Amino acid sequence: MGTLALCSHYSQLSWKRSVIVALLLFHLCCLQVWASCRILRCNSDFVAVTLDLGGSGGGGGGGSREGGNAGYCSALRSYAMCTRRMARACRGDLAYHSAVQGIEDLLIQHSCPRTGPTAQPRPLPQAPISGDACIYEKGYLQREGRTPDYLHCGVFGDPHVRTFRDEFQTCAVQGAWPLIDNEYLYVQATSAPMRGGAYATALTTITIIFKNWRQCIEQQIYQAELDNVPAAFVDGSVTSGERQGQHSLSVHSDLPGHQAEIRAAHIGTTLVVRQSGRSLGLSVRSPRAIAEAFTPEQDLQLCVYGCPPSQRLETLPSPSSSSSLSSSSSSSQPSAAAHAHCAALLPARDIYYQACLFDLLATGDLNSSTAAVAALEDARGMISDPNKVHLLLVGKADRSSPCLPLILAVAVLSERLVALWTGKCL
Repeated sequence: MGTLALCSHYSQLSWKRSVIVALLLFHLCCLQVWASCRILRCNSDFVAVTLDLGGSGGGGGGGSREGGNAGYCSALRSYAMCTRRMARACRGDLAYHSAVQGIEDLLIQHSCPRTGPTAQPRPLPQAPISGDACIYEKGYLQREGRTPDYLHCGVFGDPHVRTFRDEFQTCAVQGAWPLIDNEYLYVQATSAPMRGGAYATALTTITIIFKNWRQCIEQQIYQAELDNVPAAFVDGSVTSGERQGQHSLSVHSDLPGHQAEIRAAHIGTTLVVRQSGRSLGLSVRSPRAIAEAFTPEQDLQLCVYGCPPSQRLETLPSPSSSSSLSSSSSSSQPSAAAHAHCAALLPARDIYYQACLFDLLATGDLNSSTAAVAALEDARGMISDPNKVHLLLVGKADRSSPCLPLILAVAVLSERLVALWTGKCL
């Protein structure tokens, strides 16, 4: 009896320790995913609105009860809307799921319709609008005491996408596709088949819409087309959003007709549009808070999520399907010529080198390699850490789950528990 009791006690302790270890591993594995969950912002906004109502939650009598309850229901609907926006980022957050369930209970408790007016969002504390208030970097430095974190996206060639998350994809997209779609900015690119390649595509139009924002700018549009990259907005202006002698938006060009740089000071964002060969390209540098300011409904953004899975090209085209790279190249070995040409322009065997090979093999046009070279130069200018400029092309075999250590650990723990229960306690 004593042996059995001791074995049972030991097994219980081992089980508890194993569960604790598994939970710890799970927490560490998914911490990066949960880090973008901002449910506390939804909570604080709801509390602030209900405090303005007196914190009664619709209490009181007579006419005051009716007015108070209507305000409280509006606050609850706003709270629910905020949680829906956080659904993707907060998928595994317990506080988020508690808030969602709490909202459902309160809506029922106060007989609140699920549709109807919502409470106005609480304005963030801020100084009166001044010239510097429309300069994102200065405002961020004053609030946070440091410069913002910047993200980079590059779209170029046939087309290739380096996302804000430093993922690299080659896409088979045709037609108009959103590259960026957030509260401040909308960028759309149109891709069309190229002549000379069996399946090659190229960016032929890039449209950039800067949305109205406070007193800094009114909506402004920039559009570039193949063989026409203007150094001005659609309305012909080169600046917009003037306050106290400063402009929130401006267009500059070192090579009019082929390259333009747009600076949006009010959102701390720089966009470079250029033509390389027979394709347009776009490079973007934007603060993390700006790039991530979108709702779950805005889930089609090539710069954020990459291309839809059905539109991704995973491998380089077969050398036998491509045209000869030049009149002097051997038609039987276009791949060797492509390697030599790209190696001379891009010594590092990174994603830009791979993109160069892809474009050469797909089009047979030596000029197509300039897209990858220009994209790399933009990346060097937009990424502050030189070690993060180059990315290696990850093959399918290397695309392991970020939670693979957890899976392995759980397997080991399960094996250990089976041994405890079936071996020592028989």
